[in-house]
Amino acid sequence: MTSDPQTELYECLAATAELPVERTASRLLGEAQAVAADVRDIDDPAVVAKRAEIVSDLLAEIDETGHPDADEYVARARDLAAQIAER
Repeated sequence: MTSDPQTELYECLAATAELPVERTASRLLGEAQAVAADVRDIDDPAVVAKRAEIVSDLLAEIDETGHPDADEYVARARDLAAQIAER
């Protein structure tokens, strides 16, 4: 993973797409990944924070993914989204 939190957030979520996860988790992860893709390319800190909050909200709806590696990626993505939103 990269040292840039915005890129790492996207990479964590993209990595879950490679794994077999539960249907509901997959839908939420896909939405979060799409928003995180925007976060990588936006320069306005206020917009980045709002988008990171959206990612946090989506990830908060996931209890577990059904795959231990995906659960780890989700946990890391939650931390990153919170960090980015607080900046």
